[in-house]
Amino acid sequence: MTISSSNARALAALGHDARLDIYRILVKAGEEGLRVGDIAEHLGLAASTLAHHLSTLVDAKLVIQEKRGREVFNRIDYPVMLKLSTFLTSGCCEGVTLSVKEGAD
Repeated sequence: MTISSSNARALAALGHDARLDIYRILVKAGEEGLRVGDIAEHLGLAASTLAHHLSTLVDAKLVIQEKRGREVFNRIDYPVMLKLSTFLTSGCCEGVTLSVKEGAD
């Protein structure tokens, strides 16, 4: 299955408990982000498992990785997060008009 829209890719990436946990801890960490080792320690994930999940979040453009010396820091791409949030909530509470098809009982 191919997911073409950026919103669908982002939501698919967040559709796993481990990735959702990673994303939420990075949101809490703020602009500074966290080192890979800190994320692994906090969430109790093996390095290889964490690398796989971070890669998925990076590919979905939700997380930015930045090398600082020998450390890799991960942080949320806040403009992308806000764009996704806006997409999910746009049109909130506007109501829905349903049309009735003729011949439907």
